[in-house]
Amino acid sequence: MERFGFSMLWYWVAYFIVTGIGVLHTVFNITLLHMGSMKEGPGMGEGYEKTKPWHPLYNVIVFPIFAFLYFNGLESITFSNVIATSLIWGTITVVFDVFGWVVIKHPWSLSFREFYIDYQPWITLIYATIYASPFIAYGLMNL
Repeated sequence: MERFGFSMLWYWVAYFIVTGIGVLHTVFNITLLHMGSMKEGPGMGEGYEKTKPWHPLYNVIVFPIFAFLYFNGLESITFSNVIATSLIWGTITVVFDVFGWVVIKHPWSLSFREFYIDYQPWITLIYATIYASPFIAYGLMNL
């Protein structure tokens, strides 16, 4: 994979932007819209639950932008590079999410069931979006 370091830079920037947007959306719902927090409701609370349908949208907007930025920095973009980027970005997300949202305990961590069963169909759509993002960027660059 050409310029792997830049691929990882753009991937992690996109990942943390999307995560930040999700956290800020939840905080907005709780503080300004007075929705219930995780202390007051089942699971992560109403403030978080209401953000779930938006999560795939954050990803379908943010990840293709950063895939575009990565591809734009390459000498040439090959379809095999697009495939490799898709597989690497998507798989890193799946693996990192297990540790970041389930295994490592923190105030916003979820159980395996909450993250992989109760978060359906949103988590599947998020993963599909991240795997598809390099293809979306590639397609837009070749219009």
